[in-house]
Amino acid sequence: MSSRFVRPVVVQIGRHDGERVIFDVNEAATILLRSFPHQTKKRKLAMDACLQVLRGEAQTPVARGAFVAAALEAKILRSD
Repeated sequence: MSSRFVRPVVVQIGRHDGERVIFDVNEAATILLRSFPHQTKKRKLAMDACLQVLRGEAQTPVARGAFVAAALEAKILRSD
């Protein structure tokens, strides 16, 4: 089972950082863990969804959707 997103997600973490294109669940989990601006419920749900996909317990679109929702809430989503 692939953890690659059907369509990548583009986020911008800091005002001075360039945009990052997220292609798969591993990259999304890394962003959530290391670079996310705030600890929120949506961030936690996205992290849990990524872990479930990596363990083979959920499908990749579930993690992508949760990541997009968390990025939207954090106002770092550039394109979905």
